[in-house]
Amino acid sequence: MSRPTVAVRREARWLVLHWGARTLSKRYARKGMPLERMLFEPGSRADPYPLYEEIRARGRVVKSGAIAHATVDYAVVSGALRDASSFSVNFGESAETPRAVRWLFRPPDPNVASVVEAPALLGVDPPAHTRYRRLVSKPFTPRALQQVTERVEERAVQLLDGLAGRNRVDIVREYGNLLPVAVIAEILGVPAAMRDQFLAWGHAAAPVLDVGLTHREYAAVNRALKAMNEWFAEHFENLRRKPGEDILSQLVNADPADRLNDLELRATAMLLLGAGFETTVNLLGSGVAVIAAADKARERLAEEPALWEQAVDELLRLESPVQMTGRLCIADTEIDGVEIPRGTPLLCLLGAANRDPAVFDNPTVFDLDRPNSRDHLALSAGVHYCLGANLARMEGRLGLRLLFERYPDLAVVPDSGQRRNLQALRGYEKLVVALNAN
Repeated sequence: MSRPTVAVRREARWLVLHWGARTLSKRYARKGMPLERMLFEPGSRADPYPLYEEIRARGRVVKSGAIAHATVDYAVVSGALRDASSFSVNFGESAETPRAVRWLFRPPDPNVASVVEAPALLGVDPPAHTRYRRLVSKPFTPRALQQVTERVEERAVQLLDGLAGRNRVDIVREYGNLLPVAVIAEILGVPAAMRDQFLAWGHAAAPVLDVGLTHREYAAVNRALKAMNEWFAEHFENLRRKPGEDILSQLVNADPADRLNDLELRATAMLLLGAGFETTVNLLGSGVAVIAAADKARERLAEEPALWEQAVDELLRLESPVQMTGRLCIADTEIDGVEIPRGTPLLCLLGAANRDPAVFDNPTVFDLDRPNSRDHLALSAGVHYCLGANLARMEGRLGLRLLFERYPDLAVVPDSGQRRNLQALRGYEKLVVALNAN
């Protein structure tokens, strides 16, 4: 595809999917529509939960003014995530999507892989999804992660040692960011010298999941995606000449019958790298804030370290790192008595479903005794269940336990928390703590 054509497609996508969506949504937000208010009203990204409840009060499936149908209902969200025959993730290829819309949802540059569009796992349905997942799932099985656990603990201890002798630190910048990116980079064979660069690229590309981006944000996302594509293309050539034992070496040098093409390889690598640290970065930051404020739970965790496994699932439920995902209804569907017409985009609000009072008693409370914490949808469900779920849980459990064991008096400095300015991802950009508050 020629450069002028790529540029036209890229600008057309921004005009419709971002400028147009933002302009229309702001109009509906002024009319009080809760979904549009949640996406664009000042302060709503820091605390979307009151608006989630306004949406819940309107029904199990709510038609928004400008963007899509939306649901905060646990049963509806769970059903949509699990029913791949009725709900698609591939808006750019589904026959149920109007041709003009399919054109907009296809990547502007077919030579630049993204993390949310085909051929990335998040943007394809079975059977292609089944093939990709089979090829990349090996390093994320519980058995394989037993070998990674020791390295996670070693890295966490190194980072905590580096904080010794200090009191006030930004725990996100100096711990929450650094632990997961080091681990996933090692799993994927990314050189240690590139970790800071990948953090920067990852944070720049994170708004790719959002709608209504400014042109500056949109351009920054595209620059980061292009830079990652170029680096991985060169990295794969190096791995062909000198393979290691990491998953990318295995994929690049796989049997020809199973081998991914270069675009598929780049899409897979970028998704694994991004998903491998975005979920855990947000989990660690939110976990510090929640546990530091929950004195009784904190005391129990100190006395009963085995409870950290339950704590991590309760944190994933209470402060879901990924707050929303989208599906396209590809067949007239009824879920728990709710009819969803074919061709309807459905915004599944995971963070709200995980606080559905019909499923979770006292859903706004962090409860170590909650019997169904693990039923949360923070890591999705069905065929698109998070590939790195076991890794995220293990890193969250070890990262938080070791931090609070080392600094049992840790306290969040009042008014120091700064939430990330994102719609789909929820976490802290900055969180200052006093390591020795007493």
